[in-house]
Amino acid sequence: MGKITVFSKNNCIQCKMTKRFLTEHNVDFVEHNIDEQPEYIDGLKQEGFQATPVIKLADGHAFSGFRPDVLRKLAM
Repeated sequence: MGKITVFSKNNCIQCKMTKRFLTEHNVDFVEHNIDEQPEYIDGLKQEGFQATPVIKLADGHAFSGFRPDVLRKLAM
């Protein structure tokens, strides 16, 4: 599995659930917290994302929200 990037925010339950799921399933990821790194906000908005978490995959695909159905496939 290639590099996975998680864009998160403070006090975001779906972000916490996503990061916990990836950690519990031993899926490596890089996190960018947009509250602490606001330079990522404009790029995410330009891509049409309006909520966190945003999960970007190495193949260029991206999705938002806590999606255990999709995350499960990454853990295989």
